[in-house]
Amino acid sequence: MSNLFKRAAVFTDLHLGLKSNSIQHLRDCDNFVDWYIKTAHENNCDIGLFLGDWHNHRAAINLQTLQFSLRALEKLSAAFDRFLMIPGNHDLYYRDRRDIHGAEWANHIPNIQVINDWHKEGDVIFAPWLVGDDHRQIPKMSGEYMMGHFELPGYLMNAMVEMPDHGSVKREDFGGIGHVFTGHFHKRQSKKNITYIGNAFPHNFADAGDDERGMMILDWGGTPEYHAWPDQPTYRVFDLSNIIDNGDQILKPNMHVRVNLDIEISYEEANFIRETFINKHSLREMALMPNKRTALEESSYIGEVKFESVDQIVTDQIVKIESDFYDPNLLLKIYQEL
Repeated sequence: MSNLFKRAAVFTDLHLGLKSNSIQHLRDCDNFVDWYIKTAHENNCDIGLFLGDWHNHRAAINLQTLQFSLRALEKLSAAFDRFLMIPGNHDLYYRDRRDIHGAEWANHIPNIQVINDWHKEGDVIFAPWLVGDDHRQIPKMSGEYMMGHFELPGYLMNAMVEMPDHGSVKREDFGGIGHVFTGHFHKRQSKKNITYIGNAFPHNFADAGDDERGMMILDWGGTPEYHAWPDQPTYRVFDLSNIIDNGDQILKPNMHVRVNLDIEISYEEANFIRETFINKHSLREMALMPNKRTALEESSYIGEVKFESVDQIVTDQIVKIESDFYDPNLLLKIYQEL
């Protein structure tokens, strides 16, 4: 059987429309696609692959987001003789069905092929987002590679919490596959013959300090090479004392920064520091986070105080829901994927 490719350029989880259709994120997506194409050509890649979650919102696509989406796909069409893409769960109108998805129209663009069902070509299996009893087919399959958008237990989800085992698909089911490459979870991670390749670029503070994103170049039968987009936005959390002492070394352009106020400063000083560092280092944003201990000492409240993050508060409220109509576990999973 002939190989599908000699050298493939692969990326995943672009999420066009993220952050309420942020124009900054859309421009990042556009610029990322330009860099991906350039890098693929420099490395003589003969095919392009996308492993799911092209768009972010399954229910509706904003017109401005749609314009950026079309522009990106037209670039990919012109760049590759074949560009194959798998719809992810964010692309599906119904999470548990694949009949309606937000990338269907891309089939009308030359050289773009949307794979929304099981497809094997050249000893490569393309797996759709699994619904129903789809997972029961996997142990019966064999091939050199499988490309998919899987939600597997034992891997870190986007909230950096390990995916629990719900009793459906498992790592052991892929024993007949040489190597599985998948999107869905954004952190690059690998166990045995399964690798989450990492999303296109960091999206939020769940990605703080972890810049292993970008694209994968795969030679048939070779070891994957990973390339990070040099202009990707990054996320960092620092103490103010570290910023003051080492700002020139640790602050970089396009960085989102949260600063813990570990030293006492006035409101005016805080604003001056924030504006100065944003302008000097071309930061995307800098948020100053009050010291929790100081806030407690200044409070008139007497008694035990428990500090919780927004994520903790939302999670606690979701798990306390008692309803015949809503599944708290499903709501929690949806929230963790936002």
